[in-house]
Amino acid sequence: MIEFGLGFGSNMGDKAGHIFRALQALEASKQVKNFRLSGLYRTAPWGNVDQDWFVNACGVGETALGAHELLALVQSIELKMGRARIIHWGPRNIDIDVLYYGDTRVDLPDLTVPHVELLNRAFVLVPLLELRPNLELGGVRLSEAVKKLDSSEVIKLS
Repeated sequence: MIEFGLGFGSNMGDKAGHIFRALQALEASKQVKNFRLSGLYRTAPWGNVDQDWFVNACGVGETALGAHELLALVQSIELKMGRARIIHWGPRNIDIDVLYYGDTRVDLPDLTVPHVELLNRAFVLVPLLELRPNLELGGVRLSEAVKKLDSSEVIKLS
C-alpha cells in the first residue's frame, strides 16, 4: 500500500455535492483504504479567472494501485459524473487531480506527480496541509511553500 493525495474541485451546480459524490464513487471502487477528506473551501478560480468560484478539498488515502491506475480510476469517476473537458482550466462539475503518490516521481504526458502546479496553488496546499501538516514532497516542506502564496481567497466553509 502506498499513500496518495488527491485534489477535488467543482464550480458548477451543486459544488459540494459533486465532491461528495466523487468521494462516494472513490470509496465504492474498493481500491482505496483509510481515505480522509479535508474540509471544503471556497476559492477563486485559477488560470481562467472569468468563471464562477470553486469548492475545493483534498483527500489522502492508501492504495495498492499503481500511479497510472490511480489516475485511470479518478478519470473514470470524472467521466461517469459527466465531466466534459472543453476549456482548459474552464468550468467543471468535478475535477480530481492526483497530487502525489508516495515519494514517487512520475513524468509522463498524461501524469506528473507530484502535481506540476502543486506548489503554486494555495487552494490545494491549504486543504492538503489540514490533513498532512508535515508533508514534504521532493525536498519541499508544503507548510513553507504555502507561506509564499496568497491564501486570502481560500475560505473554509462551515
